[in-house]
Amino acid sequence: MTPSAAESDRAAWAARRAALEASDAKLMPDGRRHSRAWNYFKFLLRGFAVLLRCTGLYGRGVRNALDIRLVRLDLRFDALPAEFDGYRIMHLTDLHLDGHPEMPGRIARLIDGVPCDLCVLTGDYRFHVHGPWDRVTEGFEKILPVVSAADGVLAVLGNHDAADMAEMLESLGTRVLVNQTETLARGGASIHVTGVDDPHYYFTAAALRALSEAPGGFRVALVHTPGLCREAAAAGIGLYLCGHTHGGQVCLPGGKPIITHAGGFRRYASGLWRIGPMLGYTGRGAGFSGLPVRFNCPPEVTVFTLRRAALPDSRMEA
Repeated sequence: MTPSAAESDRAAWAARRAALEASDAKLMPDGRRHSRAWNYFKFLLRGFAVLLRCTGLYGRGVRNALDIRLVRLDLRFDALPAEFDGYRIMHLTDLHLDGHPEMPGRIARLIDGVPCDLCVLTGDYRFHVHGPWDRVTEGFEKILPVVSAADGVLAVLGNHDAADMAEMLESLGTRVLVNQTETLARGGASIHVTGVDDPHYYFTAAALRALSEAPGGFRVALVHTPGLCREAAAAGIGLYLCGHTHGGQVCLPGGKPIITHAGGFRRYASGLWRIGPMLGYTGRGAGFSGLPVRFNCPPEVTVFTLRRAALPDSRMEA
C-alpha cells in the first residue's frame, strides 16, 4: 500500500527529529544552533541539593512537588462562537512521569471524574532528555483511561520527549499534532486547535506555517514553550497554551521565579498573560525536573472554561 502524504510527512518529521535528538543541539526559532551545556547546570543542581539537605528543606520540597493542585479558570473571548460558550479544556503539561514513582497515580487520582470537553497535553512527559521511556508509557496507561473528555485528547511533544513517543501516545488513543490543526465542531460552529513540535530544541519553519495557515475563526495553539507567543498572536491565535518553565519550580516568596529556561520570554513564564487580543497561559506543570522539589510554586493541572464575552484588562505586549 502506498503511504499517504500525511504518513510520508510524519515519517520525514520523525527521522529529522530523531537526528536532532541524537545531536544534542538546540535548534532555536531565531535560527541559532546551540550545543546543550549540561555540565554547568548539573553542577548547580548538585550544590543546591546539598544546601537543601543541610538546611533540612529537602523533604519539604519533595512534599511540595507532589502536592498537585487542580486549578479552574474562566477565560473570556469576543471571538468565541456561541456554541462553544462553556467549553472546558483540561491542560496537563510537564508531567515528567518517570521522575517519581508516585507521579502517575497522583495525577490520575486528581483528574479522575473531572469532566471536560477536551484534554490537551503540552509536552515533557519524560524526566530525562535521553534514555528509555517505558515508565512514561506505564504512567499514561494509568492517566489516560480516567480522562473524561468528549472531544478526546490532543498532544504535542516537548524538548524532553522522543519522536517515537508520538506513536506510543496515539496507540493509547491520543491525537498527537505535529505542526497540524484539528477542527472541533459544535452544532454549525467550529474552533481549530493547532499543535506544533517543540520550538525550544526542535524548531522548524513548519511550526510557523501551521500557526499561520490554520483555518479562520477561533483558534487555540498548543506549544510546549511560550517561545512562539508573538508569532501566534500575529497569526490571529485566540488562546495559547504552553508549559516548559514549571513556573520556575523554585521561586522566591510570592511566586517570583529564579530560573525559567524561557529565554527572552520570562514575563510569560507562569500563569495568565495577554498579547493584544490573544490570551495565553503558561502552566506550572504537574511534574518536576532536575530535582524533585518545589518551593513557592505548586504543581498544577488546569481546567479552563471558555466564555463568550469581552476580554478583561490584562497585561499587554509593549
